Amino acid sequence: MSCPSNDASRSATSASAAAIGAPDPKAVSHSPAHLAWSNMDIIVANHEIERLIFWLENRVDGWRVGVLPSAASKEQNSYMIPLNRRASLPRAGMEYFDARRKPHNVGKIIAALVLTTLCIFVLKQSPGFGGNSVFSRHEPGVTHVLVTGGAGYIGSHASLRLLKDNYRVTIVDNLSRGNRGAVKVNKIFAENAFDAVMHFAAVAYVGESTLEPLRYYHNITSNTLLILEAMASHGVKTLIYSSTCATYGEPEKMPITEATPQFPINPYGKAKKMAEDIILDFSKSKGANMAVMILRYFNVIGSDPEGRLGEAPRPELREHGRISGACFDAALGVIPGLKVKGTDYPTADGTCIRDYIDVTDLVDAHVKALNKAEPRKVGIYNVGTGRGRSVNEFVDACKKATGVDIKIEYLSRRPGDYAEVYSDPTKINKELNWTAQYTDLKESLSVAWRWQKSHPRGYGTN
Repeated sequence: MSCPSNDASRSATSASAAAIGAPDPKAVSHSPAHLAWSNMDIIVANHEIERLIFWLENRVDGWRVGVLPSAASKEQNSYMIPLNRRASLPRAGMEYFDARRKPHNVGKIIAALVLTTLCIFVLKQSPGFGGNSVFSRHEPGVTHVLVTGGAGYIGSHASLRLLKDNYRVTIVDNLSRGNRGAVKVNKIFAENAFDAVMHFAAVAYVGESTLEPLRYYHNITSNTLLILEAMASHGVKTLIYSSTCATYGEPEKMPITEATPQFPINPYGKAKKMAEDIILDFSKSKGANMAVMILRYFNVIGSDPEGRLGEAPRPELREHGRISGACFDAALGVIPGLKVKGTDYPTADGTCIRDYIDVTDLVDAHVKALNKAEPRKVGIYNVGTGRGRSVNEFVDACKKATGVDIKIEYLSRRPGDYAEVYSDPTKINKELNWTAQYTDLKESLSVAWRWQKSHPRGYGTN
């Protein structure tokens, strides 16, 4: 959901990884009494091809609970898993298993089955099991937020922040970057009493969108339609929509304000503008009474300062993803060097200029937007630092953050990229009292680098 960065061929971002964790044989030694109902549900989808182990970890009590959806199932099912969030914020994660490539994971699969059985037993002993949970009813003073795409890079950080601020959170993610039938949205709305929706779920790679335009148009617009239809059917009135500066295209004048005309030039930006238009039209319809906030944000970097979450690599996405992931891959030796695409742009050093916003600042903007949302009103805000940095500046900062002299290979431009994009954050500063706090590029990259070093293969490794 970020504005397109000057891509490197091997970036590391995730549209589906949620948090941190891996099976721990010591977990079964802890008392089942430590597992309890609380403020978070995660709804994930089963898939026909990949075996998925989604690990939910409570660091405080030592519990790790695994759910192993059947890889052979021809139907896609949803799972709702309550976690204990009272004591502190736990860390959770997932790991993919392919029997053809990883024949030695039998022990982990058996451990997952054992833990799953234990989990079911414990849940059956929990108060309220099989009856109405706190998630199915509205409570005074408690805001229940549905986070779509909540297992992704930005969505997971937003979920963590919401939990910290004592919101009730339900995460929905199909873990495959968009399958209309994977998660039964209406069923989820019917079984939960949501007060608001933060809608992150979407495919989000500019380069990929130029190769698969129909997929992008379908995924981004259909996801939004599904959510709006469910909100209308179940009386949920507040929507915080994750949009992008890619909807502006390449304006003649910088910086970009909210009044800058929107002329997107790639399928990703065009599809996100379509989704915005759908939301705006619906909000104006009779009886909608919607409270809508649309956040158009710029290039997202960084990770949780406490090291609980990060930007997790998925091999099939590296070709299209963020430049920060590619820098870290090069620093780790996963790839031989960094490929910078485009050196002939009309900028000072010939490389693209972007506005890099730290993910911690970004989720802060979402929470402030949620707090300021008002019925029958629409707020549209740019979320950026207001300062543009070139790709060469970014690479220099990454070298300093990692301490590695990363090899650079300069290539021709990537289709759909813009020369210069940065924001004017005046409106969000004034109306939401939001200002970017993490503006030191090297520091944001240093925080992200610490997570990358301790999780070289993404979630499930430490």
